[in-house]
Amino acid sequence: MLLFTAPSTAPEPPVAALPRLQPHPPTARAAVRVRTRERVSPWLLRTSAAALMLGIFLLDTLTTLEGAVAVLYVVAVLLVAGTHRRGDIAMAAAGSVLLTIIAYAQSHGMEHVGSQTVRAFVSLSAIGIAALLALQNQSAVRTLSAQATLLDVSHDMIFVRDIAGTITFWNATAESVYGFPSVQALGRRADELLGTRYPDRRENVEAQLLATGRWEGVLEQVTRHGNTLVLDSRWVLQRDDKGRPVGVLETHTDITERKAAYAALVRSEQRFRRMFDESRIGVLQQDWSAVRAELEARGLRDADALAHHIAGHPEFVGHARRLARIEEVNPAFAMMFADSESMTAPASVQDIIGDADRTFAAALLAFARGDAFHEGETEIVRRGGDRVPVLFTITFPSAGDADASVLVFVVDNTERQRAQDALLLAQTELAHASRVSTLGELTASIAHEVNQPLMSVVTYGEAGMRWLRRDPPDLHEVDTAISRIVSEGRRAGEIVQRIRAFLGKATAGHETLDIGHVIEEATRLVQHELARGAVDLHLELEPHLPAVRGDRVQLQQVLVNLMVNASQAMTGQANRRRLSVVAAATVDGRIDIAVADTGPGIAAEHLERLFDPFFTTRPEGMGMGLAICRTIVESHGGRLGVESTPGDGATFRLSLSTATETPV
Repeated sequence: MLLFTAPSTAPEPPVAALPRLQPHPPTARAAVRVRTRERVSPWLLRTSAAALMLGIFLLDTLTTLEGAVAVLYVVAVLLVAGTHRRGDIAMAAAGSVLLTIIAYAQSHGMEHVGSQTVRAFVSLSAIGIAALLALQNQSAVRTLSAQATLLDVSHDMIFVRDIAGTITFWNATAESVYGFPSVQALGRRADELLGTRYPDRRENVEAQLLATGRWEGVLEQVTRHGNTLVLDSRWVLQRDDKGRPVGVLETHTDITERKAAYAALVRSEQRFRRMFDESRIGVLQQDWSAVRAELEARGLRDADALAHHIAGHPEFVGHARRLARIEEVNPAFAMMFADSESMTAPASVQDIIGDADRTFAAALLAFARGDAFHEGETEIVRRGGDRVPVLFTITFPSAGDADASVLVFVVDNTERQRAQDALLLAQTELAHASRVSTLGELTASIAHEVNQPLMSVVTYGEAGMRWLRRDPPDLHEVDTAISRIVSEGRRAGEIVQRIRAFLGKATAGHETLDIGHVIEEATRLVQHELARGAVDLHLELEPHLPAVRGDRVQLQQVLVNLMVNASQAMTGQANRRRLSVVAAATVDGRIDIAVADTGPGIAAEHLERLFDPFFTTRPEGMGMGLAICRTIVESHGGRLGVESTPGDGATFRLSLSTATETPV
């Protein structure tokens, strides 16, 4: 009699949460894929199992074959297990048991007890054991499949290798990122396949893994296409029931872009630090978060509200200066402030600017408006007490910016201011020379204008003498003659004073002026010159012209120069010689002064160079007059231009901004 035993096909239960790793078993994921591709139809398996069970039943009942034929029902149970349905396994087992009992009853009867009974019992036991093992195997496979699926859908690259480094599991993300299909990766050594570079010696990494059961670190691996990946790696060691290491689960997160971004951030920080430390421009890093909080607490959420508050509470500006904390200064500013690159930074803005500063209020308004930056000119007070003129630019963070740092760039303006003073002095000297030259051309006019009151003084003096010699003296006429002498003497004094002022070398000082009076005084200076050249002066001044701010003498110099040039341009002209000076206010809040003549005009090729230094169209000219005029006008914030049509005269237009103060 033959005895058949059912083989055990169920693997051991999983260790921990991971599938147990054997030296070279097919992986769970590979098994799942094989089953997916090669799974036989459940109906075919059920039909085959039913046919097999029927055949075994007929063999057991219709033949005299001695042996535990019923044990062959185990094959039917294992066959139906391929459907992966617990119900199919239970039905096949129950059907096999039932057919075994029926066959035993028909062949031997229920009363018989003997060796056939033992064989029947062995067959029933085999069927039951096979069914239990099949059910257990199905449960284990489901668990392994679920675990493999979880590993497969992870966004990290996951693979399992044995203790020798051979890959036994390779998830879908690993396939996608590394570029190696699982069929190429399985069975290969991980380090050789991926060219792994460790942060330490490989032996040290493995020793830590064996000692602690895990290892974490950053390493580099190379993809199939040759790209190097920077990975955040985590290893977990798996041991068998006896504590022997059997495999390693490696999880890798691609941090290449994160690492590159961090490296770029570090480089940017290094560049900023190098610029901060090595710049020859003073840089201050300030914290204005307390200033913003104070504005919010006081309800000053816009520039208009802040300006109104400052107007009523000017002491708030000083309070805000103390709230603007200085976090750090670069060596250039340290040298500017204290002649030491290693000084301790001042505590607040209040410590570096004086109480008389008027620029911080404007910076506060720019901050409240949300401006990106603010520029200005002020003085910083050094630790020794002396003052340094500086130009500054403040860059403000946006309202939603978590970084409340304010950067202030400061340039020492001492040398520039000295150069400006020297340039101003040179311009003053040049303007004085130009005025002297202009007055040289007006010598005849000046002599005539001064001679008139002097001759009147002589005439009235002689008349007074005659009235005194009469018998009796006519004292009334004498009084009249003396009064006229005094009047003409004052007139001569005013003429001399006006000429002295015009020739003066005093530094330009801006004041609020009545531009109409300035024009009238300038025309009086050239009146005789115009009369000598038979030039008809037409003066048209708009009533109640707004005041301007400027230097009286310099503006007169510009007007005198323009009128003298116009008169000279019309010299020898047979046509009517007419000079028009028109002053009027414009719609954009400026004053426009036009000096127009009826001369031959200016050639088109000369217009672009007319204001260039040393350019002149007259053989005896120096070519400096118009250049000086434009410089003076631009220093007053104005514009000087020319319009001309050859043969139809020229018009010089002088545009000045208006002032709001009362003119003098």
